[in-house]
Amino acid sequence: MQLRFLFALSFTLLGISAVACFAAPGGAGAEGPVSVAVVELFTSEGSSSCPPADALLREINLKQTSAGQLIVGISEHVTYWNHEGWRDPFSLDAMTGRQQVYQHEFALSEAYTPQIVVDGAEQMVGSDSAKVEGAVARAAMIPKLDIEIGDAHRAADGSVGFSVHGTADSKATLVAVLAENATHSEVSHGENAGRTLQHVAVVRVLKEFGFDAIDGRTLRLSGSNLRDAEEAGTPLRLVVFLVSHKNGHVVAVAEQTLSQ
Repeated sequence: MQLRFLFALSFTLLGISAVACFAAPGGAGAEGPVSVAVVELFTSEGSSSCPPADALLREINLKQTSAGQLIVGISEHVTYWNHEGWRDPFSLDAMTGRQQVYQHEFALSEAYTPQIVVDGAEQMVGSDSAKVEGAVARAAMIPKLDIEIGDAHRAADGSVGFSVHGTADSKATLVAVLAENATHSEVSHGENAGRTLQHVAVVRVLKEFGFDAIDGRTLRLSGSNLRDAEEAGTPLRLVVFLVSHKNGHVVAVAEQTLSQ
């Protein structure tokens, strides 16, 4: 597959150990990115249509465009392909449920993979790089609120604690995601049998909090999927974003890679 992002946009890899906070468009001369776009990929190792979309997410995740826009990718593995001969080890019922919410919001007749949703505002086939490029560019034109992550750490009980500071919105929900930075599978059955599938930003835990969680108090994420990811020894990335109750659009974003 020809990835038009490699030709149309000039990406530079960001240092991802620091918090990437949103800055409103037009902030020329600022140290951080001009804007941030959340790119959610709904995918499954059980579908042969998904590897090209996985590859596209790998190409654009945590890259900054020539316009200064940071792309934050999230790989959300759904469960409804698990009956096709291969159980996706990263699939979660919560991701299937989240995609069903988008199915309703976008008035789609059914859920499908691969699907990409940009900032909760636009959806398209996950391997369509031209449409993803356009949606990301349009997302850069919409100002967002300013939030940042503070005191992110791994606790002794295996959970991850953190706080969120910034501008709250009483008509929004705070979503927190812990994702495995990079992982892979040796697929032995199903449509992708015999292939080694590479993934980035694989969601292991997702939790919703109220808007009032943006007050600096300590929040926690935990679960068996998180323990499995930690045992794999790969870095974990914390992504938090505010989602508007009005239209489901992302109105603020911050991300940080956790130290091991």
